[in-house]
Amino acid sequence: MDTEDTLRVGAPHRELLDQVLDKWSLSVLNELCERPCRFNELRRAIPAVTQKSLTATLRRLERNGVIEREVVSTRPVAVRYGITPLGKSLRQPVDALLAWASEHLPAIERARDTFDTRDEAAD
Repeated sequence: MDTEDTLRVGAPHRELLDQVLDKWSLSVLNELCERPCRFNELRRAIPAVTQKSLTATLRRLERNGVIEREVVSTRPVAVRYGITPLGKSLRQPVDALLAWASEHLPAIERARDTFDTRDEAAD
């Protein structure tokens, strides 16, 4: 990304943003911001996510240092996930994006309606 008026999103930035801001990652981060959770707690909190998708999401977030995985020595052994300080630092930029979306959603919906109406008329 460039510091001037031009916006350049390079491959490393795009890959990272794809990995930490996708649909399931945002849901997982939202849950883990509240408290550490075990895998099944996350599955119950995010009912639409499949076990495979949740596993892949947790691994990506852990690989990027955004969450941490802790093995809890209980019987049976349990795994608990928590957000790291790096993960907590995502809160402000994500909140800024959500505020932008909330502010501009009516204009975006109007643009979509205009586009869809124009597209239907062309068919």
